[in-house]
Amino acid sequence: MLPLCLIIGVLMSHDTHVDNPNGVGYFGLIGLVVSSCIGSGVFALTGQLANVASPGAALLAWLICGAGFLFLALSISNVGAKRPDLDGICAYAEEGFGPFHGFVSGWGYWLSAWLGNVGFGTMVAQVLGSDYCLGGLLPGVFSDPVTGNPAVGGVIIVSLVLWAITFLVIRGVESAAFLNAVVMVVKIASILVFIAFAIFSFNAGLFTADFWGTVERNATVLAANGTGLGGVANQIVQCVLILMWAFIGVEGASVMSGRARRRSEVGSATVFGLGVLLALYIGASIIPYGVMDYADLIAAPKPATISVFEYMAPGWGGAFISWAIIISVCGSWLSFTMLPAETSSMMSEHHLLPVSWNKMNAKGAPQMALLIVGVLTEVFIIVATFAADAYTFAISMCTVTIAITWAYAAAYQIKLSRERHEPMQMAFGVIALAFQVVGVLMTGWGFLLLACLGYLPGFFFYKKARQEAGESLTKHDWVFIAVFAVFAVVSIPLTAAGIIAVF
Repeated sequence: MLPLCLIIGVLMSHDTHVDNPNGVGYFGLIGLVVSSCIGSGVFALTGQLANVASPGAALLAWLICGAGFLFLALSISNVGAKRPDLDGICAYAEEGFGPFHGFVSGWGYWLSAWLGNVGFGTMVAQVLGSDYCLGGLLPGVFSDPVTGNPAVGGVIIVSLVLWAITFLVIRGVESAAFLNAVVMVVKIASILVFIAFAIFSFNAGLFTADFWGTVERNATVLAANGTGLGGVANQIVQCVLILMWAFIGVEGASVMSGRARRRSEVGSATVFGLGVLLALYIGASIIPYGVMDYADLIAAPKPATISVFEYMAPGWGGAFISWAIIISVCGSWLSFTMLPAETSSMMSEHHLLPVSWNKMNAKGAPQMALLIVGVLTEVFIIVATFAADAYTFAISMCTVTIAITWAYAAAYQIKLSRERHEPMQMAFGVIALAFQVVGVLMTGWGFLLLACLGYLPGFFFYKKARQEAGESLTKHDWVFIAVFAVFAVVSIPLTAAGIIAVF
């Protein structure tokens, strides 16, 4: 996959025309893709995939998801190059389909950003509760040893981190280039060290044993979890939502196309960046199948990466990767705290949210918007402690909400390409849209229904924003609001009955 991406990247970047002499260069664009995507997901993948798929099925899932996100990224890149006047991915829905759809796309992006912070908080609690971190001294204080959910001590520590980051941003810490650079180095270096040790410890016989998970591995998972892996197709489906979380941020280079030194390089930078991501992700999540016995791998406390590294480097590996995860996640947390505030500010400027959502304090930070995000994140961190799997719940909700934004971006790519008579670009959009719709409906339809609950208060603010702009909701708007309300109501009994597996 990576060599192919390199070839495509070279072919697509053979353009010497400079659009912006002071813009972001080629390798800077690649860095945006890689740094935007790598957060907590890569460190959780080892255990998450092992519990639902064999190495063969997991590899196929990576290739399918990689292709799906390649077409999405290229679609967003094309729109960004053709319409640099649009201020971000959330604006595509408004431009293509009207204000209401712009709100639905933007609100989904806003929900996703702070729900991602819930996932980060849960991961921090899990790591603190590890035997190779503070959990070795205070077992069970920070996270539940069985579920991995935050315990009381974990909730307290995570809450302190949450509000520390929130007030830093409120105080005007909007740019932390040095901090982001340090975090990026820690992320990449720790993953590469992990992969290097995994390659050195790799046992081909262990890896290929029941490669498709239909015999021994299936029996092992059935004995441990009460539910087997199923066929290869079922294993791939179970992987999709997990893997989609790992690609959040893939639009990093694409949304910067207007500021790129050469816009023609955005597509190839995206392809190359995806190749780098796939190499890191596959290395970190697939190679461990050949390192530890499968039964030990699926039984490892969350995140399993810690146990795997300690197995490979006894005495220091677990502690090393634990603190690397904490640094990496806190860096991503800072970015994801600023992101929803920026999104709500943009929506307010477009009259999709009330003007109060864009009110800045003396430091130039949208204080009210940040406090709203902080309170909601805090509430969901507490609620998540009662979930069957808090981390999976958080990342699933995060993924399905941002998938709404991605789907709108792909739909606008189709519309724009049709208007410009560009069949190849339109095909890219069709594939990207189909992947997002099918992926979510097959793996996360229950979480999508739950997400509709999150839209109901949003519609109140949207109505107020339209009134401020001298507009009123159309019949079209009310029909869609009614549909969202029905889905939201339906999600409640389905969750209570356990059909939507949350608690």
